Amino acid sequence: MKDDKNIEYLIGKKAKLNIYVEPFSSKIIHFLNDLSKFLDNTLNNKNFPDLKALSFFCRKRNILSLKNKYQNKDTARFGLGLLFHITPSNIPTNFAYSLIFGLISGNSNVVKVPSKKFNEIDIICKSINYVLKKKKYIEIKNMITVIRYSNKDFLTKKFSAACDARLIWGGDKTITNIKKFDTKPKNIDIPFSDRYSISLINSEKFLKLSKHKVLNLINNFYNDTYAVDQNACSSPHLILWKGKFYKEAKKKFWFNLNNLVKKKYNSPLISTTDNYSRLVADIINNKNILSHKRFNKSLYVVSLKKLSPKLFIKKPKWGFFYECDIKNLKNINYVTNRGLQTLTYFGFSKKFIKTFFKSNNFNGIDRVVPFGQALNINLIWDGYDLTKILSREIEIK
Repeated sequence: MKDDKNIEYLIGKKAKLNIYVEPFSSKIIHFLNDLSKFLDNTLNNKNFPDLKALSFFCRKRNILSLKNKYQNKDTARFGLGLLFHITPSNIPTNFAYSLIFGLISGNSNVVKVPSKKFNEIDIICKSINYVLKKKKYIEIKNMITVIRYSNKDFLTKKFSAACDARLIWGGDKTITNIKKFDTKPKNIDIPFSDRYSISLINSEKFLKLSKHKVLNLINNFYNDTYAVDQNACSSPHLILWKGKFYKEAKKKFWFNLNNLVKKKYNSPLISTTDNYSRLVADIINNKNILSHKRFNKSLYVVSLKKLSPKLFIKKPKWGFFYECDIKNLKNINYVTNRGLQTLTYFGFSKKFIKTFFKSNNFNGIDRVVPFGQALNINLIWDGYDLTKILSREIEIK
């Protein structure tokens, strides 16, 4: 390829990329399971929780569970063809999930990883390359190309023109720019735009927890947020408190989170000035503030008088949270719009949550999951059923 000098190939420089198969093919499932095993052996005792989560997702048992939800014996399905993935720079494992979604749905894939270097990207690519050395995966080897390049619009234009679908991760600005490039008439674009997320806590249930269960819940919240510097769209930025005794619950929650953050979190230098500047700006400009507290350089909590739809003009990160007390769960609607992605919750039964959201048509919220599952990416994401969108169905009567 004449453009090779502008491209760094991490996987599949000579891949043919003209193969498409049925979703959840047995070869793909076995390949992902082998990748899971190799990642487990590579990681061993290394501290990469996001890679361990990826390995868990790739297990044969998990993929077969996903397959069971999509089986329809009265139709035939095949991948669309070639997918072009533009992945974000703030979540290093995102490219791997996007690639896996493309493979599971039966497609060949060109995946552009961020120009910023991450250890996680290197580990994943080396692991995939190792597994692809097996002769039985020669077909899959021709379905994967992972590349890195910087600010080369002509390359993005070239891949856009050749693909059958684009998965565009990276926010509104990136999506607007990518959509300027011409595509095939039947091309499908799946944009993953800027999103924000919130949490809901039953204060009465929280106060009844044992010390062990409190620490476990706090650890789950930490993993949902600090593990990715709050960069993930699914990481909560606003905590809603429901029930009596919320003052005691809040005091206990933030006290324990503060202890955990001081032990585990290594914040980037920029976070100190960024969080402090945000707090000062809020104090000056935000008339909706009830109180505020700085627990440490990586934990700021701003309490609001009431919910407002204009909370996240710029999303906070690095341990900056808003909180608000609500008397009626229907008041969640004050902060719901198409930008709200995930609601994590504690202290409510799944049955109650299901009934509540079925009976209230909120303008937003694509996911409702318990604490600790905010980052558990799946085949239904941002409201898209990816397996169905990225494959074509042949009607058979």
